Amino acid sequence: MEPPASSWGFDDLADLDPADDLVAIGADLRPGTLLAAYRRGLFPMPSGDAHTPPYWFFPVRRAVLPLEAMVVSRSLRRSARTMEIRVDTAFDEVIAACGDPRRPDGWIDEGVVAGYQQLHELGWAHSVEAWRDGELVGGLYGVAIGGLFAGESMFHRATDASKVALLGLVSLLRDEHADCRLLDVQWRTDHLASLGVVELTRREYAARLTEALAVPLPRAFDGDAGPLMGRSAGPGE
Repeated sequence: MEPPASSWGFDDLADLDPADDLVAIGADLRPGTLLAAYRRGLFPMPSGDAHTPPYWFFPVRRAVLPLEAMVVSRSLRRSARTMEIRVDTAFDEVIAACGDPRRPDGWIDEGVVAGYQQLHELGWAHSVEAWRDGELVGGLYGVAIGGLFAGESMFHRATDASKVALLGLVSLLRDEHADCRLLDVQWRTDHLASLGVVELTRREYAARLTEALAVPLPRAFDGDAGPLMGRSAGPGE
């Protein structure tokens, strides 16, 4: 069961500190908690202390990738032509690679892995994977609720492979509901900005989120479709 909205400690965006991305500490990473949080614009990060519960963020400036605005370089197009996009065929391997403790600034711990594996088993969390010659070379994972895809992390083992996976995700989201879909990437970085990511205010994001939640899942993440293999990576094809 999902916790009531009031358990998050705010009833309106005006209740949030306008200068602080961190909005709550506590709760757990069970499926109902995670889904309730994403529907309200929040996402979790581990505290880094095994004795401290998760931190919950609703960034003052939220990074999103407009589906029509992804920047695709010539080199990315070339890389995309050498890779195959698959969906949900290697979720555990993708999240394990994203959480590799050898990665700099790694934040994915065992609790995060367990929580999102549960979401995946229930059909809410998904992986978009880049394969080359039968080998997983990159990918990303996130949560899909209606028209929201909340990207969590990505990795690569070959040049451009994570960007090819992102390109594949954008292609999968471009359907008859594309104008209402929301591809959330949490925070802006220079790397993401180079791919076309922009920032929204909290109120802008909340409005877009409400619109996105009202549309159906894209076919790629519909449980009735089953795992998808060999899907085009979009403009790079």
